[in-house]
Amino acid sequence: MALKMDRQIDAVEVGYYVNAVTERGLFLCASTNGSGVALDNPSNVAAVVNSQSGAQPLGCLLNDFVNLDLTRVPINWMKDQAQVGNKATILTKGWIVTNMITTGSLPAAGNDAVLDASGLVKPFARGKDTNSALNPRVGTFRSGLDESGYARIYVDL
Repeated sequence: MALKMDRQIDAVEVGYYVNAVTERGLFLCASTNGSGVALDNPSNVAAVVNSQSGAQPLGCLLNDFVNLDLTRVPINWMKDQAQVGNKATILTKGWIVTNMITTGSLPAAGNDAVLDASGLVKPFARGKDTNSALNPRVGTFRSGLDESGYARIYVDL
């Protein structure tokens, strides 16, 4: 599980499609996008970054994306699943409790949360000089890690 149910959602983005199996709690970046409003444009595709490519984050994915044969197995709505190729619910403002934090990181309340490789976040001390192109800020840690490896992050994008 990447996200606990403890959360406050202030704003979400629903204008991007996800075309790969993806777990909730990861941070997505725009892979391709349409021009203008492009609300229902299939060119608006969000994806998990695989490296520190300089891509800017859209927000935190709130659904699990699965690839099922829908003629045999239905989507499990109770698990908040979505089929690959559908639109994603992306948190842009609010707080979440997640374990999608870079292994070995020790965040503390007040640390900046920055995007790391593969859609995870890592802490940076406030005021520390970061390369914002390679480590864009996604929010602020509101707690340290608990015994299960979860921390509360305020997302502000």
